[in-house]
Amino acid sequence: MEAVPSNIRVSPPAVSEPAALRDVPLARRATASGAGARPEGGDVARARTQRTAAVGVAEHGNSAVLVTVAPGGEFLDRRRIDLTDRGLPTHPHHHEGSWAVGRYLNSPWARAISLADAVVLVERVRASAARGARESLEALAAAVPVPIASIAIRECPRLPPTTEERIADNRAQTVADSVMYREALATAAEARGWSVHWYDREGVFHDAAAALGREDVDAFLHAMGRSIGPPWQAKHKLAAAAAIAATGRRAPRPTAG
Repeated sequence: MEAVPSNIRVSPPAVSEPAALRDVPLARRATASGAGARPEGGDVARARTQRTAAVGVAEHGNSAVLVTVAPGGEFLDRRRIDLTDRGLPTHPHHHEGSWAVGRYLNSPWARAISLADAVVLVERVRASAARGARESLEALAAAVPVPIASIAIRECPRLPPTTEERIADNRAQTVADSVMYREALATAAEARGWSVHWYDREGVFHDAAAALGREDVDAFLHAMGRSIGPPWQAKHKLAAAAAIAATGRRAPRPTAG
């Protein structure tokens, strides 16, 4: 069995809650007998200023994997969240919006819809995603025993400013839904006072390695996955790398051309 690197600290998993909310819940630290007990009084304030957590996000459609770590890459939490209500479309720009302007009409699932109705539907989904993001981050913050200071989200391409323009633009409509969900998470995080880091998918593993003072981060992520157990797929590694990178730097939001 592969040994876990000595500098990776992983909280052991607790009894799982429904998978729709989280994959592996946070392990509650023992508070009895002084083992893992939380400091009191002035010690709490000092601890909160000295040690904060970062969240990494790997989104897919209207869902996302969130991995939360403390400085040094200590694993704290892993969960999957769904941002929108059941019954709502997950890709209203790409599907309903496209049908409204005459795209993909030969597909078996296409249906007639006006552009005005498609725009209204997009806004319904956007509002649902905003609510889901707020509730999901609130639940995460309540579960993690370390204050969360930042979140890392994949950078967004530049898009036309209005929903109508995003639907009409053939390139924009393919990514507008993903951008909508990422922006919902960013807005909810900023409302909580968290710093938002926008990461480049191609460079984030290098940034994570740099934050840990390593040549690469592959072995570290592999050991983390072995320690906490499945699921530990590419999206979990991406979210973990983004979180680790966020603990090591502060960056303004970049815009991709």
